[in-house]
Amino acid sequence: MAEDYYKELGVDKNASPEDIKKAYRKLALKYHPDRNPTDRKRAEEKFKKISEAYAVLSDPEKRRQYDSFGSESFSRQFSQEDIFRGFDINEILRDLGFGGIGGQWSFGTGGGRRRVYTQRPGGGFGDIFGTGARYAEEPGENLEYNLSITLEESAKGAEKKIALKTDGKTQEIKIRIPPGIASGQKLRLSGKGLPGAYGGPPGDMFLNINVLPHPVFKREGDDILLETDVTFSQAALGATIEVPTLNGVTKRIKIPPGTQGNMKIRMKGFGIPHFKGQGKGDQYVKINIRVPKKLSERQEDLIKKLAAEGM
Repeated sequence: MAEDYYKELGVDKNASPEDIKKAYRKLALKYHPDRNPTDRKRAEEKFKKISEAYAVLSDPEKRRQYDSFGSESFSRQFSQEDIFRGFDINEILRDLGFGGIGGQWSFGTGGGRRRVYTQRPGGGFGDIFGTGARYAEEPGENLEYNLSITLEESAKGAEKKIALKTDGKTQEIKIRIPPGIASGQKLRLSGKGLPGAYGGPPGDMFLNINVLPHPVFKREGDDILLETDVTFSQAALGATIEVPTLNGVTKRIKIPPGTQGNMKIRMKGFGIPHFKGQGKGDQYVKINIRVPKKLSERQEDLIKKLAAEGM
């Protein structure tokens, strides 16, 4: 859940810049880790939270956007780098009697990554960030993207383009969909995630594949199923019919005499290619026997005669 920055500093939304600064100074004195040696971890977390709140509310533009978007939306659109960009805590710390922090200031970037900030000897943060004035490389965050494709694209493969907006910039990424991919599988695009910090490598992008339902065919593993209707006479006497295939070509298949309802006829090799393998699945044609809803007098007479013959 996003933080309520006003609540964190104990001020209302109409607080003046001076009131916000005064509230932060008071809380910084109270929760500075050097003031809480017996409860240092809790104090450090609290100090980070109030500093983040002050970094936003002390900046007129950031405060305006926070008030406009609300805390949830603001936290989704602004990273920790955005929040602390241009924020100089050293002046306040020195004013409070603590040493300034060496190097760039931030409280980390979330996402499970860890940035190491250290302090020059003589500063006020001691063990929190260590000693030595350095900061470590960070790998960029991984991204996930939900991508829907057609059954034909999953069978033949395809090239797709997606537009990804990060840090206010739109990046177009070309993607090759390999033949045979199925719903629930993931594609990894190495280095297409968010950029790393301080020379760290970029993260990866993972595409979550969803194959859309098809109006004619149903996928079952690497096989596909098609249902078609035949008349009673075709099923009884046998026939040759035309059926569509996933590659767009119409094929003729034989209906053997005495075909029963729900019988499946196999079309070998007309299914989905095996993902990253050789060969293909099959197409199965499920036979439905169509019974007419209305009969002419002659048709009714003929069927009665067939019934008399035990048909």
